[in-house]
Amino acid sequence: MTLKTEQIESFKVTKISPAVRDENRVNVYVNDAFYCSLTLEQLCDFKLKIGQELGAGKLEELRRASDFGKFYARALEYALLRPHSAKEIRDYLTRKTRECLVRVKDKKTGLYKVIKRPGYDEGLVEPVFNRLRERGFIDDEKFASLWVESRGLKSGASRLKLARELRQKGVDQAIIDKSLSQSGRDDMEEIQKIIKRKGTRYAGEPQKLMAYLVRQGFDYDSANTAVREMDSQNLV
Repeated sequence: MTLKTEQIESFKVTKISPAVRDENRVNVYVNDAFYCSLTLEQLCDFKLKIGQELGAGKLEELRRASDFGKFYARALEYALLRPHSAKEIRDYLTRKTRECLVRVKDKKTGLYKVIKRPGYDEGLVEPVFNRLRERGFIDDEKFASLWVESRGLKSGASRLKLARELRQKGVDQAIIDKSLSQSGRDDMEEIQKIIKRKGTRYAGEPQKLMAYLVRQGFDYDSANTAVREMDSQNLV
C-alpha cells in the first residue's frame, strides 16, 4: 500500500526496512504505508527514526530526496560506463526527464508488458549534474586528454579529426587546444599507422590513399610526403 497524503494531518514514521533490490537503500513507511525509499546516507542526514512525527513539508522534502537519489544513481551508472563530456552527461539527464516506454514483467502472470514510465523532475537535472561534477565524474579537461591519448591509438587519427570529435561532444576549444598541445601524438606517425592498416586496400593506387588521408583530416603536404615515401619503398 502506498501512502496517500490527501486530507491527512498527522504523519508518523512507522517502519524503516532494507530495500529488496538495493542494499544501499531503505524503504520508509509512514502511517503504515510505503512512502519512499532513501539511500543510507540520506537516512542518516534526515536522522529518521521509527515513531518520528513528520509535517507535510518534511514529507515533500523526503520525496524529493528520494527522487534525487534514484536519479543520481542512474546518472552515476551512465557516467561510469565510459568517460563522458559534460555535454553528454547533461544530454543524458535531460533525456531521462522525458516519459518513456519500458518492458516489465508482470509478477502475477509472468508475462511481459509495455508500460509508460514518467521521467524525472526537470528540476533535478542541475542538482544531479552538480553532484557528479563535485565528485569528479564530470571533468572536460580529463575527458579531452583521455580522448586524445586513446582515440584510434592503434588505427591512427589526425589531430584535426580528434578536435572535430571533441567539439561535437561540446568540449570548449581552449580545452581541446590544450589537450592536443600536451599530447605526444604526431600526425606523420598517425599517417603511418593508417598506411600500414589500409595500404593493401589501396595497392597500386597511391593517389586514392592520399585522398583518403586528406578526408581523415591530415593536411595535403603531410599525406603527400608520407604516401610518396611509402610508394618509393613499394609499400603501397
